[in-house]
Amino acid sequence: MLQGTAQLLAHFKVLSDPVRLRLFVLCANAECSVSELRSVTGLSQPRVSQHLKQLTGAGLIERFRDGQFVFYRVGMEGAVAAERRRLLALVPTDDPVFGRDISRLRDLRGSVPVRAPASADRALYQALVELAVSAPIGNLLDIGSGDGDVLKLLASRARRAVGLDTDPDARRNARRELALAGLPNCTVRQGSMYELAYADGEFDTVILDDVLGDADEPLAALGEARRVLRPGGRLVVLARADGEARHDVVAGLAGWCSQTGLMVGAPRRLAGAASNWFMAVAGHALERAANA
Repeated sequence: MLQGTAQLLAHFKVLSDPVRLRLFVLCANAECSVSELRSVTGLSQPRVSQHLKQLTGAGLIERFRDGQFVFYRVGMEGAVAAERRRLLALVPTDDPVFGRDISRLRDLRGSVPVRAPASADRALYQALVELAVSAPIGNLLDIGSGDGDVLKLLASRARRAVGLDTDPDARRNARRELALAGLPNCTVRQGSMYELAYADGEFDTVILDDVLGDADEPLAALGEARRVLRPGGRLVVLARADGEARHDVVAGLAGWCSQTGLMVGAPRRLAGAASNWFMAVAGHALERAANA
């Protein structure tokens, strides 16, 4: 028997348990903590943990730590992504059990009032949508993702979207909003922009989301962003237009990019009378020079 066939049978065996199948579907819709899964299923924590251990052992879901919390998700990247997608495609979408579970998870995370973007932000959102239309987003990394506004805007156009932020409250809010928006291709992680836990060239689009103005080491942040940006990818630098920090970013960006092997277009203030955002798009210097 081929190895792929044996693995498929092993996955079917693990998912033959109704509770494990429910957990698999939940973790495909959002990254979930044990306490959330316990509340949704009504099972004890030891039972939920036992099922999760079997799912992770079979390679069907992934486990990661965020501060003092542990989350589980069905990752859609890497060599196993295609197999996970095939298994999820076999799950009946009209089964009321799965629908109730997802509704309970969203209710548990709490509804949030829909807020219209401030007039100053509308110009930013429009510019990002235009950026997404001009070329594929592919795998997206949003550094400084905050409450997930940019992730929500671009996730439907991305193959995979990762938000990185140091603020635990912001990450919690982002997870809630992404779950409520039904964006399973997103994940939110704790991490430092000076030491990104990702492989070289892993992302097609990297956004430095208004973080350079507060950066102690902007060169280090740009260098890491360049490292994880694939050849031919786009690095988008966003900066608010108010304050001295913004002036420093706009004035220093070309020099910083040059020192880190990036070529950047001139930062432009986004259109709109109320806009307080600047945007600049950069790429690997040698490639951009060759295509000039």
